[in-house]
Amino acid sequence: MKKLVIIAASALMAGAMTNVSANGQKDYQAACFACHGTGAAGAPKVGDKAAWKSRIAQGKAKLYEHAIKGFKGKKGFMPAKGGSSLSDAAVKAVVDYMVKSSK
Repeated sequence: MKKLVIIAASALMAGAMTNVSANGQKDYQAACFACHGTGAAGAPKVGDKAAWKSRIAQGKAKLYEHAIKGFKGKKGFMPAKGGSSLSDAAVKAVVDYMVKSSK
């Protein structure tokens, strides 16, 4: 019985993770495009490989931290979660989408 519960829980988590990943682009369009699509407030534009190169080199943990907690740098600022009410998991999915689109 325990094994069945673990398998069911794993399947539910896998489905949830897939859903979060699939929503990265949707959440980007809804909550992040205003800055990361236009470069407002010094945000690196999605697809701008040069602007993202040094950021990506810091690793996803640092990108997640800056996106979730906010960040002020030399070129601009990133408010916590971009000022949105996205969950931490949704913000991470957006970061993953932006990184994938900017390599």
